[in-house]
Amino acid sequence: MKSLSHRLVSFTAVITVLYSCASIGRPEGGDYDEDPPRFVASTPLPFALNNTKTKITIEFDEFIKLEKASEKIVISPPQVQQPEIKTNGKKVVVDLQDTLKPNVTYSIDFSDAIQDNNESNALPNFGFTFSTGSVIDSMEVSGFVLNASNLEPVKGMLVGLHGDLADSAFTKKPFERVGRTDSRGRFVIRGIAPGEYRIYGLQDVDQNFYFNQPTEVIAFKDSLIIPSMEGRIRNDTLWRDSLTVDTIMEKPYTHYLPDDILLRCFKELNFSQRLIRSERLEPWKFSLYFTAPADSLPLLKGLNFDESDAFVIEQTTGRNDTIHYWLRDSLVYNIDTLKMSLSYLYTDTLNNLVPRTDTLKLVSRNKAQMERDKEKERERIEKERKKKEKDGEEYIEPTVFLPIDIYAPGTMDVYDFITLTFKEPLASMDKAAFHLRQKVDTLWQDIPFDIVVDSLDLKRYNIFAGVDWKPGESYAFAIDSTAIHGLYGLFTDKVKKEFKIKKLEEYGQIFFDISGADSLAFVELVDGQDKVLRTVPVVNGSADFYFLNPGKYSARLISDANGNGIWDTGNYADKRQPEMVYYYSQILELKANFDLTQSWDLTANPLDKQKPEELKKQKPDEDKKKRNQNNRNARNNRR
Repeated sequence: MKSLSHRLVSFTAVITVLYSCASIGRPEGGDYDEDPPRFVASTPLPFALNNTKTKITIEFDEFIKLEKASEKIVISPPQVQQPEIKTNGKKVVVDLQDTLKPNVTYSIDFSDAIQDNNESNALPNFGFTFSTGSVIDSMEVSGFVLNASNLEPVKGMLVGLHGDLADSAFTKKPFERVGRTDSRGRFVIRGIAPGEYRIYGLQDVDQNFYFNQPTEVIAFKDSLIIPSMEGRIRNDTLWRDSLTVDTIMEKPYTHYLPDDILLRCFKELNFSQRLIRSERLEPWKFSLYFTAPADSLPLLKGLNFDESDAFVIEQTTGRNDTIHYWLRDSLVYNIDTLKMSLSYLYTDTLNNLVPRTDTLKLVSRNKAQMERDKEKERERIEKERKKKEKDGEEYIEPTVFLPIDIYAPGTMDVYDFITLTFKEPLASMDKAAFHLRQKVDTLWQDIPFDIVVDSLDLKRYNIFAGVDWKPGESYAFAIDSTAIHGLYGLFTDKVKKEFKIKKLEEYGQIFFDISGADSLAFVELVDGQDKVLRTVPVVNGSADFYFLNPGKYSARLISDANGNGIWDTGNYADKRQPEMVYYYSQILELKANFDLTQSWDLTANPLDKQKPEELKKQKPDEDKKKRNQNNRNARNNRR
């Protein structure tokens, strides 16, 4: 009798809570239904014990629908065979396909997937629990999942617990209990038995509830999770009317811990080396794409051409995973199908690098189209020539120059430089035909400069003044005609660009005084869209940014543990967490001719509250609901 009484009291409390949660209220005179569906009944009953039914039917007070059921609804323990979840009028029917496990608490977390059929009012945080044994496990843990590289909340990520504390459990066994993150990156895992657990995050590509794909995004916690609970008091306010408080009542409730678990998710680097594709989009160029960088270039041997000194090799990423081969000789690139053998290191099934040789046949895909374009151009020229002759004019065929894109804006920053970008590698460049001049009074005076090939693109050249630009002064950059020859015979036309350097009073500066940073940290200055603008090292606890244009700024700090100057991801097998990232928690509005000095304590705020809301790409679903509500109210007011 005592057990039955306890169950009836629990059931009554659940019905009361579910019913009250659904009562949002309706503005007086409103034409639109704003109440979510309300729980009416279920089979089995909520918190049923010794349940053997695999079909769960839950009834509500109005017709309902499910929104994104596969994304929002989470069942614990996780189901290997996907359950059938559907609506039938006012009912939700969950048909479990897996055999029920003995003496286990089952929880179905619907999140806000259940909505009324007419106005899409969602029933928030709705869950259903039963047990196949004589006990309901009621512990909960909760927290947040953030992208480790930029502290962005991660939506829809699976978070799971393992009572098996072995490291191999995450890679061999399905989770025991699971939850899923919402639009704020927050998760709750319910129905947990007392004990010790390890917790993991998983972007489960193959839906097997454990980490076995190198492309899966993961997270793990170094410390154990020990669920607990404690009694707390909250204040409930009863209102006499919309402005007057009637009574403030203290109500006891059970709070579950830990409630602040923070997981930083990441994708491991893929060190599996293989050729993923080869292509020849143009006759004179072909490209090889590998899954990971190698220590050396692959060995290429021509089977129907001589490969010695046949290419200009371009590694656009500065690594060996993407390689472009520009063919020098027209006799070679006019061959319809290039045949070659390619020898490189390949990762075998035992994860060892072994030699491998492939035979490639590369056909120029766009050759026919290029021939058609050339024919159209010849027809256009012939038409123009005949028109000129008919009008009694001499036709002079225009010179086709090597295309060049020049970055030299009319107003240039004091720290900037000139950039020349080409569509093909260069055969030669005559530096004597380049001229950089400064205007002194009314005269132009030559100044020294350097030309440097860009480190990431051999088709790009950067031109630096030999002395610092003088703020507020005028400069001119010129190139004589035929000074630059491309790999395929074209040369450049003459070029002239004039520009002026900004004055110092047009800039502002931001200086960060940082507490808690190690000696290898660096700071990335970001704009209002979280785009990195500049990077400086932290020196003696300071990160200084000079010559900034007026605008909105924030910053993030990377604790560069290995000192390589970039953020590094983690690795589960090595138990290595990704490098720590911290955000300055404000957006700074910088004005011209102003200096801002900001104190920045890296640990003053928890990580999930550091990134400014304005910078976050993942916005809470509540914002969308508010916009929808405002639209409804606007429509209602127009009636």
